[in-house]
Amino acid sequence: MEIRKIKSTDNPAVTTLIKTVFEEYNAPKEGTVYSDADTNRLYEFFGIEKAELWVAETEGKIVGSCGVYPTEGLPEACAELVKFYIAKEARGKGLGKKLMEASIASALQFGYRELYLESLPEFSNAVSWYKKLGFKTLDARLGNSGHSSCNIWMLKPLV
Repeated sequence: MEIRKIKSTDNPAVTTLIKTVFEEYNAPKEGTVYSDADTNRLYEFFGIEKAELWVAETEGKIVGSCGVYPTEGLPEACAELVKFYIAKEARGKGLGKKLMEASIASALQFGYRELYLESLPEFSNAVSWYKKLGFKTLDARLGNSGHSSCNIWMLKPLV
């Protein structure tokens, strides 16, 4: 398994990964990354300063993704942890931990001191894991992700 930065040729596979996970968990499609036009062009979306998307590839197949992004409206030195999805066949093998570590390393390298994330009740297993990693639940959203259906908001100090 290889953890690496996204390439332009990965766009279709990462889009499929994300949408497949949403369909598997019957998560809302509107007001989420599922219907976000940027999901079809993630390589380009992450081609800005202080943004990074990591992918996990096994035998030529993208089986995971996770990254950091300077979402508009977040507090200074805070990035959003985004696009964290693992294919069903790749779960339970430590892949999520490796992707999270790569994303946190990127965030620290970029000078971020906090990570914010948005999620959904359908992803309760992931939310429980985030809590174990030190993410705390917030009462309201931060920033302007445009994902209005997300109703779980969490924040983790990095330093």
